[in-house]
Amino acid sequence: MTKIKVLTIFGTRPEAIKMAPLVKEIEKNSDALESVVCVTAQHREILDQVLELFDIKSDFDLNIMKDNQNLWSLTSDVLLKTKEVIEQVKPDVVLVHGDTTTSMAAALSAFYAKVPVGHVEAGLRTFDKYYPFPEEINRVFTDSVCTYLFAPTDKSCENLIKSQIPQTHIYKTGNTVIDALLYTIKNHEVEIDGLNLNPDLKTILLTSHRRENFGEPIKQICEAVLELVSKNKNIEVVYPVHPNLNVQKPVYELLENKERIHLIKPLEYAQFCSLMKKSHIILTDSGGVQEEAPSLAKPVLVLRDTTERPEAIEYGTVKLVGTDKNKIVSTVQKLLDDTNEYNKMAEAVNPYGDGLASKRIVDVLKKIK
Repeated sequence: MTKIKVLTIFGTRPEAIKMAPLVKEIEKNSDALESVVCVTAQHREILDQVLELFDIKSDFDLNIMKDNQNLWSLTSDVLLKTKEVIEQVKPDVVLVHGDTTTSMAAALSAFYAKVPVGHVEAGLRTFDKYYPFPEEINRVFTDSVCTYLFAPTDKSCENLIKSQIPQTHIYKTGNTVIDALLYTIKNHEVEIDGLNLNPDLKTILLTSHRRENFGEPIKQICEAVLELVSKNKNIEVVYPVHPNLNVQKPVYELLENKERIHLIKPLEYAQFCSLMKKSHIILTDSGGVQEEAPSLAKPVLVLRDTTERPEAIEYGTVKLVGTDKNKIVSTVQKLLDDTNEYNKMAEAVNPYGDGLASKRIVDVLKKIK
């Protein structure tokens, strides 16, 4: 029996986290599928941490990350270098994930080579092409060239159908990030004592790194943190600060050496999962955290004005607060003060999956002719 050759391409830490359980599931089905992994290393060090955690060896490492890289150079590098990989591997299908420049350019590269593309986490939309930027258009474009669209929820399936994509190409699978989270909590839960957190305080976890929050928005977020810590002596804030200088500079200027505020380097995924589990409230502009935290019964406040993940808002696990200082402070304060309000969010059902998304995707791949 001829195996179906599956080339998986990803380049950032979030992609790696969400693709890792799928790569492992493909490897488990080696009687029917041949796995080939290509990393672009759009993020370098924080990508490698995930590969090590899940014990994934890349067959191709394009190592494209550069200082101060921009969207033009990044897109052209991914497009040209994945062309060479696709020509060498001759895959039956290329898998990409989500909304990154790596995903968009790799999907275009496969399309040019007339290789079918599968999009993991297809169908997410804000319907605002500049928010998040450039992720919204990356998603729309990637969906448009794909043959297999693995949508996590009913809402994402509906978005694809509205885009005139044939229903026969759409598969509702759940989100692979839940597969990754549950696997990590079960097999790799780690201590986070090195952060010197006070067990008597409530931990607020903050992550913010998106391009649209550079400048004044991230300053507003930092000022909100300062006010919350000043008002509430029973909390501490942990902020794993993204290495991008547009994040680092304002964050360290405003929050460094402040009492009960811990600025730390980005954590390895297992540590981050443990920190999410310990946290009382999570503030984030990340997409993945919006999906993960509800599985751990943690309220999530999203530091954005729109989200391509509206299901969590509808289910009550997530609230949009944007980047206005006063709104952030008032919403967090309500969760700190009102137990009923807190429990309403913490106890809501997670709409993003049951940990079996990777298996459902592999079941589709095995039927490729």
